[in-house]
Order: sequence, then C-alpha cells, then structure tokens
Amino acid sequence: MADCAVSPKVKAALLRLSRDPGGTASPYTGRKITMHKIYSNKLHILIFLLPALILFCGVLIAPIGASLYYSFFDWKGIGAKTFIGLANYKELFTSNSIGFMKALRNSLLLALLSVFLQLPLALGLALTLGKNIKGERMFLSVYFMPVLISTVVIGQLWLKIYNPDYGILNVFLRKIGLESWTRIWLGDKNTALGAVFVPTLWQYVGYHMLLLYAGVKSVPMELREAAMLDGATDAQVNRYIVLPYIKPILRISVIFAVTGSLKSFDLIYVLTNGGPRHATEVPSTLMINMLFLRNRYGMGSTIAVMLIILCFGFALLISAMFREEE
Repeated sequence: MADCAVSPKVKAALLRLSRDPGGTASPYTGRKITMHKIYSNKLHILIFLLPALILFCGVLIAPIGASLYYSFFDWKGIGAKTFIGLANYKELFTSNSIGFMKALRNSLLLALLSVFLQLPLALGLALTLGKNIKGERMFLSVYFMPVLISTVVIGQLWLKIYNPDYGILNVFLRKIGLESWTRIWLGDKNTALGAVFVPTLWQYVGYHMLLLYAGVKSVPMELREAAMLDGATDAQVNRYIVLPYIKPILRISVIFAVTGSLKSFDLIYVLTNGGPRHATEVPSTLMINMLFLRNRYGMGSTIAVMLIILCFGFALLISAMFREEE
C-alpha cells in the first residue's frame, strides 16, 4: 500500500511528541507543561482559590467579625456607639429580662428530641428501605418531599392543622369522642413547644433518612452475606455490621440535628414567633427580637456570637465522642 502523504507540520508535531513522552508539548512553543508544575506552583493555587476565598470571607467571616465587634457596644443601630466591654455577655447570662437561658433550654430540649426521636426514626426508615424492598424509590421520594417544601408553606400548613376551631387535629379528636383532649395547641404554654417540634420532625426526618440510607447502601453485600451464612439475624447484622460501618454518617447526622436545633428559627417564627409567653423562644427568635423590636444591636450581636460558639462547640464535642467510641 502506498504511503499516505503527511504534511511537514504534522511530522514536526509527531517528532516533538516522540521526544516528549508523558508530557504535553505545545505545538507552537515546544514548552513542556505538566500538571505537576501547575500544582507545585503556589501562586497558581492561590489564584484559583482566590474567588472562593473572597466569597467565603465576605459571606461568613466578615459578618462573624462584625457581630463580635458590635457585641462589645451598647448601640441602637443608628447614632453613636458606647463601648461597654463584656457587659452584654454578663447581662445575657444573669438578667431574667433577656430570657436567654430559657431560650437556650428550649433549643437544647429540641436538640434532645431530635437526637433521641427524629434520628432513630430516620435510621429505622433507612434500614428498612436499604433492604431493596418493593417501591423503594417511591418511598424515598415521599419521605424526602417535605424537605423540598418551603418552611413558610409548612408553617402555614401546620397552623391550619393546629387551629382550635377547624383544625384537623381537634376535629379528629372530637369525632372519636376525645373532646376533652382538644387544645389551643400553639396558644398553650404547656403544649406549644411540643407542637412546634412535630412539624420539625416531619420536615427533616426525610433528610436524615436519606443521609443514613446512602450509608446503609454503601455497606458491602459480602459482609451481609457472610454474616447471614453464619446464622446472624437481621437485627444482629444491623447492630454488628451496618451501624459500625455507617458511624461516620451517624456522626454527621447527630451534628446536623443538634446544630440545626440550636439555630432553629424560621418554622418557630411562622408558628408562634417565640410565644406564648416565651414558651417556644429560642436564641434565634430572641436575637431577632433584640435587633429589630428592642433596637439593641449590641445585645443581638452578642446572642449571634454565642450561637456560633455553641454550634461550633457542640460539633467538636460530638466529633470527640464518636472518636472515643471508635
């Protein structure tokens, strides 16, 4: 067969490639450019990271720094600021008129309910759906759907459910002869916090279920089959194989549940706005109250700083507890 005609430019390119195995030779300059050279150049790395770093500092670091700065002042948001040092922090923990300790107790109670009620329910659903049951995808979509709905919409939905006159909950209790159980669920200080937690559980149980479901599905089938051949039951497989395997995801879910409870705001704001008589007050609603209703920007900034410290501290504590168990 006759040789195909090859242009001089193609011959030159082929010659450069044969002399530069493993590298990438520029057909115009002949310079050798490798990914190793790019990665080893700190300036190139900084240039690529700079946009994300600027965004991170502008959105996260700068507001935290501003909150910390204003927490040392007595300021109404406008006019002159008066430096008072740590007086805001002292008042926050000692003054009953602020109500921070009660708000913190409510958040910690929500965190406990999330860890010991919401997460076990999510784990049970994940373990059940992880067995390749019929309609698995459909159940996943149904349980995860509340996560996709706006919190304001969910708040309005549960306001209708809890309505003392025509709400479906009280209507159902009357229909089955339990009229004495009917309540003004969001207006009674004894039931308001529990009534607020139920929509929170309903909304986010699917979120935690999906995280844990992904962990359950990642467990190698060989481990399950080996345990079943040795006579292990489903409960034993879950306890001794699945749960230890998904412990990192359990840690993440616990951290999300606790920190989410500490900084919960939107659903409580829609349902009760911290009432009645501060029965459902949490640090976030108290912070908004201080900032925009009482015009105490210094105290509001102090609460914001404490929220950051609490969330960060609990995240470290939970991570340390899981590391000790390992």
